[in-house]
Amino acid sequence: MNVLITGGASGLGAAVARKVADDGGRPLILDRHPPKDDFEHMQADLADRRCAERAVHGLARAAGGLNAVVAAAGIDAPGTLCDVPAEDWERVVQVNLLGTAAVVRAALPYLENEPAGRVVTVASTLGFRAVGHASAYCASEFGLVGFTRALAAELAGKVAVTMVMPGGMDTAFFDGRAARYRPGPDAELNRPADVAATVAFALSQPPGCEVREMVVCPSREPSWP
Repeated sequence: MNVLITGGASGLGAAVARKVADDGGRPLILDRHPPKDDFEHMQADLADRRCAERAVHGLARAAGGLNAVVAAAGIDAPGTLCDVPAEDWERVVQVNLLGTAAVVRAALPYLENEPAGRVVTVASTLGFRAVGHASAYCASEFGLVGFTRALAAELAGKVAVTMVMPGGMDTAFFDGRAARYRPGPDAELNRPADVAATVAFALSQPPGCEVREMVVCPSREPSWP
């Protein structure tokens, strides 16, 4: 199985790539940075639509097609609407929502040629529950929820679509933030490998069977329900 993974150089994306490889698949990484593991990859900025599209086509053609896409890339710019620079605010939406749409759009011709093509988007529990100081992230994740649900309806019977909504994960996602925007020392965070296992479960379903949506979070996740 050829699986294109956005954000596959770190965090959840890297965990998904390793899980795909461990299960006998072929991870194809699309990220701004090269992966630490020796996987096929192309570097691209998801905020640049044309760059992202070229990377999708390059990876797909080199691999002889795609069986699945896992859109795991995501960024944040926490702070109040007036304090976050407009360029940073807009980049969150460009990467998380528009970048995901660009990658899926470019990948669909390959996926539709497969008997069991699949798309897995990675949203967030903050795609359902809004919090302050996260307007860019919530806007992008609420948008991603709507995009994925509409995509599932549009592609019914053609390409399977799953949305995975993780809670807090122990990744570098929180690095470099002010202390108020980082999990506290007692916070419970999921291991990326555990969330990657749920992605693999969605990818492993037989043709005609779809896991449409999954929430996977620590048992004491404060943002869910």
